Amino acid sequence: MSVELNRRQALMGAGALVALGAVGVPAPARAANDAQERLMAFTGGVQPQVGRVMLDMPEIAENGNTVPMHIRVDSPMTPEDHVQKVLVLADGNPQSGVATFHFSPMAGVAEANTRIRLGGTQNVMAVAQMSDGSFHMGSFEVRVTIGGCGG
Repeated sequence: MSVELNRRQALMGAGALVALGAVGVPAPARAANDAQERLMAFTGGVQPQVGRVMLDMPEIAENGNTVPMHIRVDSPMTPEDHVQKVLVLADGNPQSGVATFHFSPMAGVAEANTRIRLGGTQNVMAVAQMSDGSFHMGSFEVRVTIGGCGG
């Protein structure tokens, strides 16, 4: 299949390329990570206690596009004492918010499994909001490599 351009089309195309070069095409803006702001918004400014939240993830992820994640929160899950929400943040992604899980006492356990996308080596944090208004968190560093070589 051949494409034929007449002289007018060729000149218009060349002119467009020159105009783009003179004006410039802006590079996509990369947003600053907002993990700390999202954490404070979720907790209402309260610093979460470390513990009760366990993240099970690979230490080295060969592919940052699909990293397995298992979250478990130590809670009796009774009407008086249960997990209401869990916020997952990745402090190295352009947008730190990864997921929010909602629970009720009827869930029986506060656990979730999923796969997340990580833009590079970073810390993943999970923050649990409890029914008594307290917050607990756990974190895990995942090294994202190409080919799993640890480099």
